[in-house]
Amino acid sequence: MSAPPLRLLLIRHGEVLANREMRYVGARDEPLADSGIAQADRLAAALAPLPVRAVYSSPLARARETGRRIAAAHAVDLRIEPRLREQSFGEWEGLTRAEVLERDRERLLRWEADLGTSPPGGEPLTEVQARMLALVQELACGHRGENVALVSHVGPIKALLCAALGAPLATARHLFLDPATLSVVDWGERPVVRLFNAHGHLGWEAARWMAT
Repeated sequence: MSAPPLRLLLIRHGEVLANREMRYVGARDEPLADSGIAQADRLAAALAPLPVRAVYSSPLARARETGRRIAAAHAVDLRIEPRLREQSFGEWEGLTRAEVLERDRERLLRWEADLGTSPPGGEPLTEVQARMLALVQELACGHRGENVALVSHVGPIKALLCAALGAPLATARHLFLDPATLSVVDWGERPVVRLFNAHGHLGWEAARWMAT
């Protein structure tokens, strides 16, 4: 009989102020907004009944602050994992898509059409996916059959979901993640996506798709 798969709880950090304006945040180390802190607290409370054995977080403050609350709810140490960091958007960080279109339209459209390319001074999503897959393979050996929370960002989570689905990386363009949401993947020989962008713990009316 095959061993039970690793269950990954993929968590996007709570909201930062730049998220409200849909800016490229990337490697900028922005703290949670007051709304993001409230989201992280609600998420930690919602996950508290689950048998989470380990919590890993991106080193960026917005993820650490979210992960610290989840780890505390399970009485485990928060483990910082650099491979969970957000994709770097280089010179575009802090800008909205509209602002980048005004400055560098050709480069932006080329990047959106081919995720193997990168923003100027940034990182391609192909590299993000490669580091995420390397991390998950390690976790699958060290946490076989366990529930593990990974507190990360939009790019790394979507890149891993594409791999789990066996879908082209371009599929990431068709996925949307709200702040402080939960996605679940059973990572085994044949990964299975169990949940995506769940935000019931925040209230359905708080979802961005409700507003737009």
